[in-house]
Amino acid sequence: MSARAPNGPLVFTTAAYAYLGEAIARHCGGVCGELERKTFPDGERYQRIATDCADRDVVLVGGTIGEDDTLEVYDLACTLVTSGAYRMTLVIPYFGYSTMERAVKPGEVVTAKTRARLLSAIPAASRGNQVFLLDLHVSAIAHYFEGQIRPVHVYGKRIVLDACRRLGGDDFVLACTDAGRAKWVESLANDLGVAAAFVYKRRLDGASTQVTGVSAQVAGKRVVIYDDMIRTGGSLINAAAAYRDAGAVSIDAVATHGVLPGDSIDRIRATGLFGRIVVSDSHPRAVALRSDFLEVASTAEILAEHLRSNR
Repeated sequence: MSARAPNGPLVFTTAAYAYLGEAIARHCGGVCGELERKTFPDGERYQRIATDCADRDVVLVGGTIGEDDTLEVYDLACTLVTSGAYRMTLVIPYFGYSTMERAVKPGEVVTAKTRARLLSAIPAASRGNQVFLLDLHVSAIAHYFEGQIRPVHVYGKRIVLDACRRLGGDDFVLACTDAGRAKWVESLANDLGVAAAFVYKRRLDGASTQVTGVSAQVAGKRVVIYDDMIRTGGSLINAAAAYRDAGAVSIDAVATHGVLPGDSIDRIRATGLFGRIVVSDSHPRAVALRSDFLEVASTAEILAEHLRSNR
């Protein structure tokens, strides 16, 4: 591996995030460190840090997109610190279990908090540990991190605004899937100089909701729906149908996180409600599904900017 660029960090990634780590390294003047990986027949994983990280400013890029990935972040970060990294910075573009941020029923596991506590248990580097979290579903999750790790909530607003402008043009309505996102969508709409809209929903049971109304005039308008994440797309589809029924002439969607398990993107496309969907590359699933329908915007530049300003 080539020597580190002057003052640039040494960037490592989990297996799923190699694409993003390489881009971040280019933007912040660093280089990627090497890792050896293999999986044994019984499923146990072997990892070895092959680049000397002693007395280095180290960045580890990896989302908690699954149980194995979460443990991969934890295992690598612990070893990087004990191998001599003088600063340990985690970049977590997608923080899993972010919708499990509070207990609704007695005894429920608040998994967002337990995951934050796990990562807080990574040994402290001599110059400290940081964790960068992109567009959290609930901003209070940043406060679940404890001890000597410093959380930094990175807002992807610039990426979202650029995507909305490209999809909507000069005259459109920025909409959301429910009233819970109304304040954030209103803030985005003010920056864009357009009207904001949201739908009213009534919960029918534990698994389904019914749209009961639309808050703004969308008849004859282009509509761009924003949500922080798209998972199966159920809420997005219901909202888009409501805007179409209210007279919207076209509907596109923007989200920071494209989780999109199984055949979600195919089902969204099959509705015929949407022209295009734009998400960021915060989740590797979105990168794998990139197409003429699903556009994927890079988060590397904005994450690198925050890394440079917090060194």
